[in-house]
Amino acid sequence: MNNRNNVSPGLESLPMNAFSEIPTPSSDALTITALRKDDGRVTGYQLSNGQVLDKDDAVALARKGGIAGVGIAARDGSEYLKSLPDNTESNNLSHLPSITQEGGF
Repeated sequence: MNNRNNVSPGLESLPMNAFSEIPTPSSDALTITALRKDDGRVTGYQLSNGQVLDKDDAVALARKGGIAGVGIAARDGSEYLKSLPDNTESNNLSHLPSITQEGGF
């Protein structure tokens, strides 16, 4: 079941209320390696296989278990991916490099 009650061991005590959903990653789930930003705002994510997805497609893939280490959050009616807290800052999305892509998605 993909919900906030399906949390990896040790994560249940960390602040999880920021997530609307925490999908269970599949065994072959990808990871996010970089953020696509336009004017400082995250517009997409680069995955460990090199593919770049816009936010909506990345959320849909994560919801299906295709992206590990993230939960789904929402702000102002827009869903986005957020790192699962694990006491390691180096793998937080905010610490990943940014990429740009000419011509948009």
